[in-house]
Amino acid sequence: MAAKGALCEAISTAGKILFFTGAGISTPSGIPDFRGPQGVWRKRDPVFYQDFMSSEDSRVDYWEYKLEGWAAFQEARPNAVHDAIVRIEKAGKLGLVVTQNVDGLHLLAGTSPSLLVELHGTNGKVECQECRQETDPEESFEYFRRKGAAPRCPCGGYLKPATISFGQGLKPEDLERAFQGASSCDLVLSLGSTLSVEPAASIPLSAAKGGSPYFIVNQGETAHDRIDCLSGRIDGLVEEILPAAVEKALGQG
Repeated sequence: MAAKGALCEAISTAGKILFFTGAGISTPSGIPDFRGPQGVWRKRDPVFYQDFMSSEDSRVDYWEYKLEGWAAFQEARPNAVHDAIVRIEKAGKLGLVVTQNVDGLHLLAGTSPSLLVELHGTNGKVECQECRQETDPEESFEYFRRKGAAPRCPCGGYLKPATISFGQGLKPEDLERAFQGASSCDLVLSLGSTLSVEPAASIPLSAAKGGSPYFIVNQGETAHDRIDCLSGRIDGLVEEILPAAVEKALGQG
């Protein structure tokens, strides 16, 4: 209870909050946890970016994997966690949302694009790996359903959902925005992330090392549970903890 009270107080007094979000905030919306017991890692081998670019078999395998989850992503809707973050923005307290998720639910909930960094990309677009033009995914998925072959751009380049694959680097401009947000916030909240993937996990840690209060809300252990600069650790379901804390912090509960 002490940690929950401290979290409410921190939200109430903060002027610019950095939210760092992971798969745990999207599971209530029907998006599977990538690294959980039923996650993709435990069900099939990943396709590496270098293989995607060099092998048609790998491209077909990748598009089959993406097609398997496409319906779930289309049907998913924001939940109370996404809505609570939008409430923080409307209250003028949002510095930046940095998400590891590719489901687009922050945008769908109403988070301003200018205040969002999708570190690992998005399933909401398909990107040509040659000319970098972005298009709506449905046309590419329909082509793959009909042809069983990986779609290509009119320029001849390979089309790929605009997510970061294994072996593919994060976009430098996204990392720069995220670390700038970490350096200017006065509170950082990590929600639903195991904080085990680098360099993403270094973003909230850099804010904490810079002196910002740092709270973690996650069901299960995280890589930052024992760091010295942690202000509070709450183990539990994010969808039960954060919305209630925001409600109370904003004087509505």
